[in-house]
Amino acid sequence: MQPNKTHGGSRSEDRLLYVALLIAITVTLAPVLRLFAEGITVDGRASLALVSEIWARDNTQTALLHSLVTAGLGTLVSVVIGSLFAFLVALTDLRAKATLVFCLMIPMMIPPQITALSWTQIMGPSSVLLKTLGIAPPLGAPQPLYSPAGIIALLGIQHTSIVFLTLRAGLRSIPQEAVEAARISGARGLRLWRQIILPLCLPSLAAGTAITFVTALGNFGIPAMLGIPAGYSTLPTLIYQKLAGLGTSVLAEVAALAMLIGLVAICGILLHRFFRSRQTVHLVGSASRPLAIPLGRARLPIEAALWLFVCAILVLPMSGLLATSLVPAYGVPLSLDTLTLSSWGEVLFRQPVTSRAFVNSFALSLGAALVLMALCLPLAWMMERRPSRLGRIFDSLVDLPYALPGVVLAIAMILLLIKLPFTEATLYGTIWIIFLAYLARFMTVMFRPIQASFRQLDPAMNEAAQSVGATLWQRLRSIILPLSAPSAAAGAILVFLTAFNELTVSALLWSSGTETLGVMIFNLDDSGETVMASALAMTIVLVVMVLMGVVQLASRRLPKGVVPWQT
Repeated sequence: MQPNKTHGGSRSEDRLLYVALLIAITVTLAPVLRLFAEGITVDGRASLALVSEIWARDNTQTALLHSLVTAGLGTLVSVVIGSLFAFLVALTDLRAKATLVFCLMIPMMIPPQITALSWTQIMGPSSVLLKTLGIAPPLGAPQPLYSPAGIIALLGIQHTSIVFLTLRAGLRSIPQEAVEAARISGARGLRLWRQIILPLCLPSLAAGTAITFVTALGNFGIPAMLGIPAGYSTLPTLIYQKLAGLGTSVLAEVAALAMLIGLVAICGILLHRFFRSRQTVHLVGSASRPLAIPLGRARLPIEAALWLFVCAILVLPMSGLLATSLVPAYGVPLSLDTLTLSSWGEVLFRQPVTSRAFVNSFALSLGAALVLMALCLPLAWMMERRPSRLGRIFDSLVDLPYALPGVVLAIAMILLLIKLPFTEATLYGTIWIIFLAYLARFMTVMFRPIQASFRQLDPAMNEAAQSVGATLWQRLRSIILPLSAPSAAAGAILVFLTAFNELTVSALLWSSGTETLGVMIFNLDDSGETVMASALAMTIVLVVMVLMGVVQLASRRLPKGVVPWQT
C-alpha cells in the first residue's frame, strides 16, 4: 500500500505545484499583459494608431530623450564608481572590507526621494548646514541640483551598488591560480588587469551596466524631486503628472507611455540576461581562495580615499538632513538657540496623516513579506524538486515586474483592477491595489533567496521522509521550513526594507487614507514642509539602518547569496 500512497502524494503535490504556479504567474504577469493589451487596443480592436500618435508627440519625444540621457549618463557614473570599488575590494588586500561594503550598500537601500532630499539640504542658498557653517551661497542663487546634472549625479550615486555587487561576484569567481600564473610570467599592474582580469569579468560588468540602466530609467524619486522644479521631465515624471492632473480619463494615453518605457526597459533586461549567460563561458564557480593582490605603500592612501568617498555620499547628506530636521523653519541656521525637536514631534506624533502613513507602510510591507513567504516557500521547494515547463516559464519571468519601472507596474495594476471582472466593483483608490502591486513587484526579492537556499540543501532528508509516507505539509513543517528559515527571514527583511519606503509604485496608486511613507515625504517636500519631510526621512533612514544591521548580524548563519552585500 505504501507505493500507492506515495504515488497519490506525488499527484497531489503536482496539482498543488500547478495551482501555486498559476497564482504566482497571475500575480506577477497578469498586470503586465493587461497593460500591453490596453496599449494596442482602440475601440475594442487591435490597433497601434493611439500608440503611434502618443509616441510621436513632442513632449513624449522630449521626455524619452531626457530619460535616456539621465539614465545613460547616471549609469556611466555608477559604472566608474562601482567598478573602482569592486576591483579594489575583490582583488586587493584592503582592510575592513566588510564594513566598507556595508556602508557602500546603505545608499542603495535608502529610498531615492530621501537621497534627493538629503542632497538638496547640503547645497543651495537655503541649506541649514551651509548656513550654520557660514558658507551658504547668497539668497537668490540657484539650487544646482535642480538640473539634469543633479539628476545624473544622484542617479549615479544611488545605483553604484548594483554595478559593485554584480562585478564583484564575477571578480570573486576568477581563479587565483590564473592570476598567480600571469604574475609569475611577468604580468604586473595594468597589464595584469588588462590582459587577464578585465576579459574574465567583462560579462559581469556588462550585465551590471544593463540592469543599472534599467533601474535608473525607472527611477521616479530623484527625477521627480529634482526635475519637476526645474521643468525637466522624464517618462516616469511625465506619466505621474498626466495621471495626477487628469486622473483615469487618460489611462489609455499613460498606458501607451508606460509601454514605451517598458519596451526600453525590456531591452535592458534582455541585455542583462545575455551577458549573465555569457559569463558561464569563462567561469564555472567561485574561486577557492579570494584574490588579495598586495597594494604595498599605496594601501593606506587608497583606503583613506575610499572611506572619504563613502563619508561624502553617506555622512555628509545625512548630516544635512539631520540639521534641517532640528531647526524651527527651513533656512534658519542651526545653533543652541534654534535647536528644536518640534518637527519630529509634529510629524511623528501629532500629524494624523503621517501616523496613518506609518501604519499603512508597516502593514503593507509586513503583509507583503508574510504573504510572499507563505507562497514562495512551498513554491520554490516544489519547483526545485519537481521541475516542469510551467516552472521554467515562471522562473524566467518572475524578475520582470521588479525590473520594469515602477510607474509601468502601477499603470498596469490600475488597468487590471479599476474594474474587477464580472462586477462593477473596483480596487482603484483602495489599500488593496497597493498591496497587490507590492506582491507582484517584490515576489522575486523573496523568491530568489529561498530558491538559492534550497539549491544548497541535501535532498536526502526529504526523500527519506517521503519514503515513510510523510505528506508535503509534514515535510514542509518538520524539514523544509526549519532548514530554509534563515533565508526566508532574510528575504522577508529585504521585502520589508524595500516596501517600507517605496514610492515609485505607490505614487500613482495612493489616495486619501492610503498614503505611504514614501508618498508622504514627497508630498511634504512638494508642499514646502521641508523640515518635517527631513524629520520623517531621518526616521526612515534609522529604521533602514537598524534592519540592515540585523541582517548583517545574522549573515553568518545564512547561505551564500541570500544577503546582497555579503560575498
